[in-house]
Amino acid sequence: MQGHSHHGHHHHGSPHHGSPHHGSPHHGSPHHGDESRLADLLDLDADVLGTYLDELTAWIAEQAVRTPRTVADLGAGTGTGTLALARRFPDAEIVAVDQSPVMLDRLRSAALGQGLGERVRLVRADLDEALPPIGGADLVWAAASLHHVKDPARLLGEIHAALDPGGTLAVVEMDGMPRFLPDEAGAALEARCRAAVAATGPDPYPDWGPFLEEAGFEVAARRDFPIEVSPAPPNAVRYAQAVLGGYRSRLDGELAAADLAALDRLLSADSPESLGRRDLVVRGTRTAWAARRP
Repeated sequence: MQGHSHHGHHHHGSPHHGSPHHGSPHHGSPHHGDESRLADLLDLDADVLGTYLDELTAWIAEQAVRTPRTVADLGAGTGTGTLALARRFPDAEIVAVDQSPVMLDRLRSAALGQGLGERVRLVRADLDEALPPIGGADLVWAAASLHHVKDPARLLGEIHAALDPGGTLAVVEMDGMPRFLPDEAGAALEARCRAAVAATGPDPYPDWGPFLEEAGFEVAARRDFPIEVSPAPPNAVRYAQAVLGGYRSRLDGELAAADLAALDRLLSADSPESLGRRDLVVRGTRTAWAARRP
C-alpha cells in the first residue's frame, strides 16, 4: 500500500480522504500530527492486508533477470514494502527513500525489530526534486508513490538511469480504499462512497505501461493481485473505522442523507450495526507492472 498526497488536493493519502498506500507524501510540509495519523493508517494497512506482499514480491523476483544486490524502495512510508523486499532478497541491501522523518523513524524501528536494521539504508529525499543518489540498483520498487510525483516522466527517466542494465522496476498501485462490508447493502454503500470520492478527487493513477516504455523500459508483465482477507483480523475494525470515518467527513454534503446516516450507524459504538459487531471481510486489488532496463 505504503503513500502520499499532493498536499492540498489529497489523492490516496490521508486518513480523512480515503486511501493509504505503502508510500508517503513526497512534497509539502504536512503537520507532524497528520503524518503520524497517516503512518498509523499505513501500519494498519500492512497489518490487515500485508499478506499479499509475499505473493507480489515472489512475482517480482520471477521477473528479475538476476537476483538483486541493491534494491531501492521509493516512497517507502513506514516500510511494509521495504521489509517484504528485505525478506524476499536476503542478500540485498535495501535503500528506503522517503521525505518524511516520521515515516523513516517508524521504518527504522520496524527494521530493527525484525533484525533487518543493518541491511536497510534510509535516505530522506523529496522525489519531486530529484531521485537521490542510490548507487547502481538492480531493482527499484515504487508502490503507490509514482502517481503522487508532479512529473512522473522525469522521475522514470532518472530511475532508468539509476538502474543497472537488465535491472527491474516494479510499479504497484491500489484500486482505492479497501472494502469491508460483505452484505449486499453494505457493499453498495461502499461502492457509492468510492464513486463519490472518485468524482471529487483527481484522476486515479494511469496505465503506467506507456509511460514506462516512453522512459526507455521494456514492460515485461502486468498483473492484478486481488486481496480477500476472511475472517478479518482484529485490526480490521480499526481500519474500517478509519476508512468509513474518512468517507463520512469528506463526503458530508456529497452523499444522500440515508447514506450518511448509514455511515453514522456503522461508526457508532452503541449501534446494533456498529462495525465492531459485524463480521468483516477485507477486499482490495493491487496492480503491478514489472519493467526492465534493456
